[in-house]
Amino acid sequence: MRIAAFNVENLFNRARALDQRTWAAGRPILEAYQRLCTHLEEVAYTDEVKRDILRELGKLGLRNSDQARFARLRQNRGRLLRRSRDGTVTVIAGGRADWIGWAELTTDRCDELALTHTARVLTDVGADIVGVIEAESRFALKRFADAGVVLAGRPRYPHVMVVDGNDERGIDVGVLAAAGFPLVGQRSHVDDVDQVGRVFSRDCAEYHFRTPAGRTVAVLVNHFKSKGYGGKLASDAIRRRQAVRVADIYRGLIAEGIENVAIVGDLNDTPDSEPLQPLTVESDLRDISEHPAFEDNGRPGTYGYCTARTKLDYVLLSPALWAVTTGGGIFRRGVWGGRRGKLWPIYETMTSAVHAGSDHAAIYADLDLD
Repeated sequence: MRIAAFNVENLFNRARALDQRTWAAGRPILEAYQRLCTHLEEVAYTDEVKRDILRELGKLGLRNSDQARFARLRQNRGRLLRRSRDGTVTVIAGGRADWIGWAELTTDRCDELALTHTARVLTDVGADIVGVIEAESRFALKRFADAGVVLAGRPRYPHVMVVDGNDERGIDVGVLAAAGFPLVGQRSHVDDVDQVGRVFSRDCAEYHFRTPAGRTVAVLVNHFKSKGYGGKLASDAIRRRQAVRVADIYRGLIAEGIENVAIVGDLNDTPDSEPLQPLTVESDLRDISEHPAFEDNGRPGTYGYCTARTKLDYVLLSPALWAVTTGGGIFRRGVWGGRRGKLWPIYETMTSAVHAGSDHAAIYADLDLD
């Protein structure tokens, strides 16, 4: 069997702020949006909170209108703001219970050719179980898989699951599984907390599958906090907390007698980073990239230029799975190869960076459980 992880960068619609030419261009919008959402959830809007709300609304272009280029304000019942004719904008809600609404990022349709290449990557990798990162919803992932990833006239992945996570931007984690690998159990960890608060930026989605030989395999799909915005110390601390919790979940599965466990996804940091050490150093999990039969074609990275410093995507295996691992690899034909697309072989129909199936390569492990 083959287990893979693939960040698809959304399928049909993607937040406009996430799709800028560089992270630096979208970062102020994402940071303002995150701060605004935090302020809006306050039980009581003090004068200080109200000033903060107005400041972040201004950065998003929402002080004078509910609709802006990168974001919109939903005021469905009750009102957050009063906009006076003299240009004065006032927060009139006294707290979260006084109105029903939220802020959301505006989206654009994803490039159609890019969508074709995303499907082509999944077809060419041919994994039996795929941890999918940045899927908008289960409906989006199922429609995409049913129409775009077909084998002998039928959907290759009849088992499709996404549970809405904690990220309001429509970048959830989910799973695709082939017909011989039915989903027999699942758990969400969106509400897991530690001494600081809620742990996961999205979710650590836990899926249990039955193999054709009758074995149970548990797959934990993750998308850790990005380095793209927010301060380094703060984002490192969040990823560390997430790694600690995933390691705890993993040890709990082992204690339950589930020996075949894979942790997959975009962990947004390198194997030698301090935040990931609870998984990469302090546990008995093994990174498929370390296997002697692993093929990376001289480039260990999975994102962007695919250098060692951009190794962000993982398939981590429990000892029982590592013992039956036969190989693995990185598949990057759907990633635009550097500035000119020439750093590695790409699909012949990819003539521009906008046509890339993703800016992340797929990574996979091959196992012989029989």
